[in-house]
Amino acid sequence: MADARPLYLGPRIKRLRRELGLTQAAMADDLAVSPSYVALIERNQRPLTADLLLRLARTYKLDMSELAADERDDYAHRLTVMLKDPIFAEIDLTTLEVADIATSFPGVAEAMLRLHTAYAREQQALAGLREGGGGGDPAADAVGDARRFLAQSRNHFPLLDSAAETLADDIARAGGQIDWLRQQGVRVRFLPGEVMMGALRRYDRHGEQLLIDDTLTASARQWQIALHITYTALRAQIADLVRGQSFVSHTAAELVRRALAGYGAAAMIMPYDRFARAAEARRYDITALAGLFGVGFEQAAHRLTTLGRSGQSAVPFFFIRVDAAGNVSKRLDGAGFPFAAHGGGCPLWTLHTAFRFPGEILTQWLELPDGQRFFSVVRTVTSGGGAYDRPSAMRAIALVCAAEHADRLIYAQAPQTPPATTPIGMTCRLCNRAECTARAEPPLGREILPDDYRRVAAPFAFAES
Repeated sequence: MADARPLYLGPRIKRLRRELGLTQAAMADDLAVSPSYVALIERNQRPLTADLLLRLARTYKLDMSELAADERDDYAHRLTVMLKDPIFAEIDLTTLEVADIATSFPGVAEAMLRLHTAYAREQQALAGLREGGGGGDPAADAVGDARRFLAQSRNHFPLLDSAAETLADDIARAGGQIDWLRQQGVRVRFLPGEVMMGALRRYDRHGEQLLIDDTLTASARQWQIALHITYTALRAQIADLVRGQSFVSHTAAELVRRALAGYGAAAMIMPYDRFARAAEARRYDITALAGLFGVGFEQAAHRLTTLGRSGQSAVPFFFIRVDAAGNVSKRLDGAGFPFAAHGGGCPLWTLHTAFRFPGEILTQWLELPDGQRFFSVVRTVTSGGGAYDRPSAMRAIALVCAAEHADRLIYAQAPQTPPATTPIGMTCRLCNRAECTARAEPPLGREILPDDYRRVAAPFAFAES
């Protein structure tokens, strides 16, 4: 006999609505029902009828079979697995009770599962610390997992470059991004922030409209439109790149998809061959490249890290972005710079003093404890804002290349005398420069001397062995 259970999909409909960037009233208007009815469905106080399911699929161009898949059995299974954790050993919940929670209170089930997932990850991190790992289990780090994926390809994806370049040619022939989208049946509209409800970009599937915040700069508008085109026109290429990959979590997979979409958008606006030729011709002048391609300083700097095509001699760069507290929000390696694995927290690097000189380009020759020398270009960048009451965030970015490539950069004009280098370390714990007055903690494996009778200028004095 066919399963005649009422179809309650409240959490799924709510998640879909939020992904589409819709209010309950907007969804109700699209589906020709009342906002209160949408609210009741989302709270699982009304089942989803077959007619409404069809309207959802047609209105938002969704796969109905996927939308109609019942989550109750999945919730029940996941709750059953969760309850096997020894922490729940004294709690006697029958299979019927678990099924009842999954069916009647899916929101509570989801909350329980999220809490247990967070608890399990913290337990893994604590176990790692107790074993002396220092940073917990790296496999549980979604950001680290995404960075490892990018590092394996040295942040270079020929498949995306090729597809994006072809797409860029099509867009140019159509007269630009907006005209190209119009040919695809999508209208681009620029709307005030209060209408956008906090979104910079939103795709209205029902109305076939791409909505963009009208306070964005010209380069930011171009970027958001390019991202939309990438997510739609290059979806298959992105799927091919991640197919077969094993990520530690859904978050890691989503971070990789986001990074690949950004890569595709950059490759579309700054096609590989044109950008590589311009970079050489302008001697890697980031400001000039940003102006030439109509992008921001950070976007141009980021694109320079992706020029890894075999047989070409682009300068390999390392890229890092930090906030004023030193938190790293982006890190890409193409120059063999050890900071890619160990951070970037040395206070002697101008990356951490750039906030005192907003908008200025700071150059610096760097020398690591093992004698390797690098050249660094640092500048602050700002995101957000656009209106009086909108917050903005300032970050500092650094583009670094090995010293032997520095003469190809406009920022490193050949000096008459050997340039002065700044001795830096990856982190205090991995740096053995005993005389460093900026040191925050002693390095691993070095014993400190007592300062009962003698105190040196550096925070610590070390034993010889």
